[in-house]
Amino acid sequence: MGSTPQARRSDTRERIQKTALDLFVSRGYEKTSLREIAEALGVTKAALYYHFKTKEDILSAISRDLGRPVDELIAWAEEQPATMETKRELLRRYSVALGSAMPIYHILQENQATLRDLAIGQELRDRVTSISRLMHAGDLAFGCHARVASAVMTVHFGAFTPDALGGTPEERREALLDVALDTLAGVRSPTADAMSTAGG
Repeated sequence: MGSTPQARRSDTRERIQKTALDLFVSRGYEKTSLREIAEALGVTKAALYYHFKTKEDILSAISRDLGRPVDELIAWAEEQPATMETKRELLRRYSVALGSAMPIYHILQENQATLRDLAIGQELRDRVTSISRLMHAGDLAFGCHARVASAVMTVHFGAFTPDALGGTPEERREALLDVALDTLAGVRSPTADAMSTAGG
């Protein structure tokens, strides 16, 4: 039994996105044309236009797919109590989600001037802002927000860490997560501080 037209169309869109992503990473978003994407796929530009009208359309589709785990994580965290355990788990899951979305952050970093005003740039900024907001939520002692910000930035840096640091991308991700969790270990709530003072 053959595949349906809808399934074939979905497979073609996935092939286009994968090929375009490879070219965007290796050549740069700005230097890659729709014609080159079509040639790499072995199709005509007209066939490519059937699925995507512009490079931005392709990049937006890639961003939605790679960013879906982060979107799902944000939705999960918004339903959780703003406890330190939630923050630690959010940081762990964010680290993993960023690892899978690393190519899109690489493209954004390498093409900042071009992508700054595109919708994809705002989408990525909105995700980072949401994660940061959730990490800072709840009852935190004065001064601990700097630790929270540092922990988030450390994990986020994993998406941009240069190869010069050594190790595999996964080893770098895990090392940075360890540093972030160590930083987060120093975060306390005013209630905990008050109890500690009373006990002392």
